Amino acid sequence: MDRAVDDFGFEHVPETDQSFENALAKARAGDRLTVDDGVELLTTGTDHEGIDPRRKEQVLEAADRRRAEVVGEEVTFVANLNNNVTTACNTGCLFCNFKDTAANFERDSGVDHPGFTKTPAESRAVVRDALSRGVYEVTSVSGLHPALALDAEHHEILAGYDAPANQVNYKPPERYDTDPGTYLEQMRAMSRDGAHLHSMTPEEAYHAIRGTDWSYEDAYRRLADAGLASVPGTAAEILVDEVRDVICPGKIRTDDWVEAMEAAATVGLPMTATVMYGHVENEMHRAMHLKVVRDLQDRTGNITEFVPLSFVHRTTPLYERGIVSGGATFEEDELMVAVSRLFLDNVEHVQSSWVKYGDERGLKLLSCGADDFMGTILSEEITKRAGGSEGEFRSVRDYVEMITAVGRVPVERSTDYRTRRVVDPEERPLGPTLGPQADGTPLMASQTAPADD
Repeated sequence: MDRAVDDFGFEHVPETDQSFENALAKARAGDRLTVDDGVELLTTGTDHEGIDPRRKEQVLEAADRRRAEVVGEEVTFVANLNNNVTTACNTGCLFCNFKDTAANFERDSGVDHPGFTKTPAESRAVVRDALSRGVYEVTSVSGLHPALALDAEHHEILAGYDAPANQVNYKPPERYDTDPGTYLEQMRAMSRDGAHLHSMTPEEAYHAIRGTDWSYEDAYRRLADAGLASVPGTAAEILVDEVRDVICPGKIRTDDWVEAMEAAATVGLPMTATVMYGHVENEMHRAMHLKVVRDLQDRTGNITEFVPLSFVHRTTPLYERGIVSGGATFEEDELMVAVSRLFLDNVEHVQSSWVKYGDERGLKLLSCGADDFMGTILSEEITKRAGGSEGEFRSVRDYVEMITAVGRVPVERSTDYRTRRVVDPEERPLGPTLGPQADGTPLMASQTAPADD
C-alpha cells in the first residue's frame, strides 16, 4: 500500500510477539487464530519489511485448502440489481466519491450536479423491469438524504427540533427538487413481486432512527415488515475507531455498527459483513477488524458471507487531498482474502469482487480462499464514481465461462445461499432461473414488464 503519509499517530501498529511460522502452523492446523496471528499472516512476518513472495504463497495455499474443505469447488454468483435511491449525503467520508452535497439538491440551489434521487415510484419501476429480466436480488445502498425518515411519525419528530438541520441532519422533503419518500415506502417499492431486498446498512439504520429514542431493533423490525429481507454489512470500512476518525469521522462508531448488526440478527435478517482496506489503516487494524466480525458471528451466527473490498482511490478526497497516494497492492488483496478465510472460521463464504479487482484478478482470488464471485449487478455507481473501471454488468454466461475456465463449478445462488443451482455449461440459453420471473432467458434480453398495480 503506497501512502503519501505513513504515520497517523495510530496507537495500534503491526507489531507482535508471534512468529510467522507459528501463525502459519496454526492456520494449517485449523486452529482459531489470534489478532497477532492475523498480523503475521497479513504481513508475511513482522520480522522483515515488505511481503515475502514465498511466505505469501504459503498463506494463499493454506487458505485455498481451507476453502476446499469448507465449501468444495463450487463458485457462487447471484442475479442482482443495484438500485441506489439517492446520492445526496452530508456525512463527508473521505474515502467516498459517491455522494453529492445534499444542499445541491434543494429547490433553487442553482447548482448543477451529477447526483440523483429516486422517488419510491421510480425505484419500483427500476425493480419491476429488473424482475422481468430474471433478477431476484435488489441491493440498495444510498446516501443519507436529510429528507429521508423512517416514516411519517419520524418526520414529525425530526421537524419538532428547534434547528433540525444542525441537530439531526433533517430538512423537510418540500425543500428538495425530488421527494425520496420514507424508508418504509422505499422498502415496499423495492420488495414487491418476490424481489429479495438487500438494504439498510447500519449507517442507514442509524439515519432511520436519528433524533428519536427508537432502537436499531425497532427500526429493523419495521423495515422487515415493509419488505426488507437481508442487510448489507457495509459502512464497516475498518472497525477500529482511530481509523474511522481519519477516514469517516462523521460516521457511526464501531460499537454502533456492531449494535445495529446484532439488532438485524435479532429480527431474523440475514446479513453480510465487509472490510474496506488499502487506505490509511495498517495490518493490525485489518486483523482487529476481522476479530470484531468473528466475535459478532460467534454471537449471532447470522453472517452469510464476508466481503473484502479493496479501496478504489482515484477520485476520492483521501487521494485528492494527498492523504493517500494509492490503494492496496494486489499482493495485499491476495493476503486480505486469504487471511479472511483463515481467520473467519465461523463464516462459510468469502467473496471476490470483480468490481474492485477486475475479472483476471478476481478469478485469481478464487484460489486464495474466496468462493463467491458477486452478482450480475446491472448497475454499479459507488465504485464507478470513485474511479473504478471494471464495468457494471456480468451475464450468467460470463460467469459460467470464467468459472469453468479456472476449473471450478458455477452455481447460481439466492442471496442467503439457501437456494442453489449448479449451472450446466452446455445448457442454452444461459440465464438466471431462481427469480420469481426467471426462466433462463439471458438478463439483457428484457421481457415486457407487467403493468404496475
